[in-house]
Amino acid sequence: MDPLVQIAEAQPYSKLLGIKILEASKERVVGELLIRDELCTSGGTMHGGCMMSFCDVLGATGAWLAIPEGANGTTTIDSNTSFLSGPPAGTLVTGVSTPVRIGRRLSVWQTEVTDPNGKKVCLVTQTQLVL
Repeated sequence: MDPLVQIAEAQPYSKLLGIKILEASKERVVGELLIRDELCTSGGTMHGGCMMSFCDVLGATGAWLAIPEGANGTTTIDSNTSFLSGPPAGTLVTGVSTPVRIGRRLSVWQTEVTDPNGKKVCLVTQTQLVL
């Protein structure tokens, strides 16, 4: 089975949001999310919690791919989000997550989300604990 399909199928929440993982390795994870009406605030822009979830899925995917042999997985222990713009429903956003540091017990990932015009939507830095 395609590894990207395996990653997506292992994350029911990711499927619920509609996240599509385009590229995944321990060096870089790229994903897309179409902002549907049900993912928006009453003002018609992408909900902040949805942005954070999108970034968490991408960073956690990279952290999971980078864990040492014998580890059971990872969990997010810290996440910092800078909201930079509010894309409206119908926008296809792209997230790129890269490691800041990969250690034996912790990894830190940074995810940048942009709209189709390259405008930055948000920037997230998260810390993943190896289980």
